[in-house]
Amino acid sequence: MYILTRGRIPLIGCGGISSGEDAYKKIRAGATLVQLYTAFAYGGPALIPQIKAELAECLERDGFKSIIDAVGADYR
Repeated sequence: MYILTRGRIPLIGCGGISSGEDAYKKIRAGATLVQLYTAFAYGGPALIPQIKAELAECLERDGFKSIIDAVGADYR
């Protein structure tokens, strides 16, 4: 969808997100937002800072300064 929309509309990555790496994969595929549902139900609010920290590690590892720089990176 990122390619078809040329990144012009927000895409929401959902399903199977329980870690920062999972969220990062959706972002690199073009998601500008990610949705947590089942993992949040099981992990509770403590899951949010964990995912944020893991996501920051992924961004740093790949040399991105912000999430917006990583959106759609796999298709650019």
